[in-house]
Amino acid sequence: MNALSSDASKSAIHPSASGSSLVALNRWVAEVAALTRPDAIHWCDGSDEESEALIAQMQADGTLLPLNPDTHPGSWLHRSHPDDVARVEHLTFVCTSEQDDAGPNNHWMAPAEAHAKIDALFDGCMRGRTMYVIPYCMGPIDSPLSRCGVEITDSPYVVANMRLMTRMGADALARIEREGSGQAARGGPADTFVKGLHSIGELDPERRFIMHFPEELTIKSYGSGYGGNALLGKKCHALRIASYQARSEGWLAEHMLIVGIENPQGETHYVAAAFPSACGKTNLAMLIPPEGYRRDGWKVWTVGDDICWMRPGADGRLYAINPEAGYFGVAPGTSAKSNPNALETIRKDTIFTNVGLTADNQPWWEGLDNGQQPVTDWRGNPYDPAKGPAAHPNARFTVSAKQCPSWSPMAEDPQGVPISAIVFGGRRASLVPLVFEARDWTHGVLVGAAMGSETTAAATGAVGVMRRDPMAMKPFCGYNFADYFGHWLSFDTPGAKLPKIFHVNWFRKGDDGRFLWPGFGDNLRVLEWMIGRVRGEAGGVETPIGTLPAAGDLKLDGIALSEEAEARLFGFEQAGWKAEFDSIGEYLDGYGSRMPQALKAEQQRIAGLLAD
Repeated sequence: MNALSSDASKSAIHPSASGSSLVALNRWVAEVAALTRPDAIHWCDGSDEESEALIAQMQADGTLLPLNPDTHPGSWLHRSHPDDVARVEHLTFVCTSEQDDAGPNNHWMAPAEAHAKIDALFDGCMRGRTMYVIPYCMGPIDSPLSRCGVEITDSPYVVANMRLMTRMGADALARIEREGSGQAARGGPADTFVKGLHSIGELDPERRFIMHFPEELTIKSYGSGYGGNALLGKKCHALRIASYQARSEGWLAEHMLIVGIENPQGETHYVAAAFPSACGKTNLAMLIPPEGYRRDGWKVWTVGDDICWMRPGADGRLYAINPEAGYFGVAPGTSAKSNPNALETIRKDTIFTNVGLTADNQPWWEGLDNGQQPVTDWRGNPYDPAKGPAAHPNARFTVSAKQCPSWSPMAEDPQGVPISAIVFGGRRASLVPLVFEARDWTHGVLVGAAMGSETTAAATGAVGVMRRDPMAMKPFCGYNFADYFGHWLSFDTPGAKLPKIFHVNWFRKGDDGRFLWPGFGDNLRVLEWMIGRVRGEAGGVETPIGTLPAAGDLKLDGIALSEEAEARLFGFEQAGWKAEFDSIGEYLDGYGSRMPQALKAEQQRIAGLLAD
């Protein structure tokens, strides 16, 4: 049965107050109900029957609009409020007991003040609504790397999305109950799950907050129905809370895709890559090899497109899972050229948010390039190009990961996949070459810490402004970046077999403002060089910033690069890098005495080489 199939004639969802065998969970749900005062409570079981009833209810009230059943069966359009279309970083808080623990990279509020402020908004906010209790598991149900949570929400749209994005329902609840009972039997707290409370409220930007309480494993979000603000398993749990958990438990929760590269010999190397939102993570995760590579037997396997949880294994290597079960991808720019696998993935059973519509009710967005034209924009108005794009620049699709043609069955492996290489990268129009390799782990952590990128439409604010975005975690790290860098450094221990670290820049531009590198499938050429470096087979040139490929180290057959492109993609500009490392030094100093001395020493070492 399709995940999102529906019959509008079916009855609305019947509230269920069956509850849980875990007393701590029942007590919390009762406390939330007393605060928010819903008309009914429904415990979500994740079943097809529940999904069908919920979809029918949303179709009836206009929350979801059916799309063309012939071209996009089982698919729906949702239009969010025009003032509720992206993450709101300025309204996102990390609420730790001590402000320095949140760090200058986060907005901080004292926990007592934050609870009081947001609970005043939650007071009575679910009157006339159903309160949904969503038990979910981030990662395979039986994986020791997975962690569970419960989101309480008054948004059926959130329930439908969480069903696609997580392992949601009865199996997750069973794990939560098993873990809680086990903890209680050992004399510990039974509420080991992450507690997330969400309400769409009035969708008033002046009454909107996303609060995180890492020490309490708690999230409270009010006033937004948009993805990362409302799907609390995603950025809120899987990154902000999980990064805090990971530090205390000895693992890493990262804003990274996971992709498997299988060579003609049948060996698969898994690569984790961190790019800021809307900078090509999904495209790289679903990469299709160039024709020559396909002919030679290269294959690409998608494990995850956005979030990666890594833990050291018994053999000293880092093993990773994708905690998500679906993709919440950016639609604009997705096309048969940029990402044919993504396009195939979203042909059925998909929720589209804030896209345009064609005359025959197909979803449409800028960059789709399918020969169609929109007639309705993302607000539901007749499309007029003078009034803006048909799709919002941050329009999204939500879909099960298993629908992807390149989906890897290893995504369900409870032990995770071994990571051979970690890649950092962002949008840099100048200075930064196509690819370079870090000298060692400490240098690699500095490369990630110093990462810079031009901002995109995934967050509110100006677009195209260069900002430091360490490990692509600036909006998502749940604690002080200085401590976070120290946590990364702590993995370099005797016996550790850590991945090599690289930096890429697909977005270098020439004097004419055009991209110098073709990107998309041709990025496999860069990944091949990385794997060659991991295997000790590929050559390179040593520079102060790291090892760059020399002429001939990358296979460039079939690509026509100009002299300017070759010089800038594979060159090293000492004067520009000297200024860059001066800027990096100032950035690190901004974190004060908590900044690890080893990282500052590495910055100074390279700055000294650049000064020669």
